[in-house]
Amino acid sequence: MIDDLYSARILNLVANMPRAGRLAAPDASADRTAKLCGSRIIVDVMVEDGKVADFAQEVSACALGQASAAVLGAHVIGADLAELELARDALAAMLKTNGPHPAGRFAELAVLEPVKDYPARHASTLLAFEAAVEAVRKATGATQTRTSRAGAA
Repeated sequence: MIDDLYSARILNLVANMPRAGRLAAPDASADRTAKLCGSRIIVDVMVEDGKVADFAQEVSACALGQASAAVLGAHVIGADLAELELARDALAAMLKTNGPHPAGRFAELAVLEPVKDYPARHASTLLAFEAAVEAVRKATGATQTRTSRAGAA
């Protein structure tokens, strides 16, 4: 089972983290930490016409949190708040309630399905999407429309 958790695909995502670092002048930033393990992600966004136009992330997380952040970084440009919220919620449902894999531009998150058997890893796996949703919400002035407690574990 541990081989599924740290599959070659997950480790490849970790080794090729897209959009690592920080933006010089972001429209908004968000910082999330998983209380249980201490994983931390800081996300910077630039938003134009309600969609992510530029993105950077500083990731200090376990391999699973890094893999999730890598999928986010690879596909986030062009996403709007609703799409990020749906991806976050679908990832949470896949992990916590055996929901279906996320669809659309973030379908690659399906590689993290084995994490569902490790509840202590759920929070770190959700961090990047939690931070991205918060940052885009700040940048667009949107009020909270959906909730997820990923960082609470």
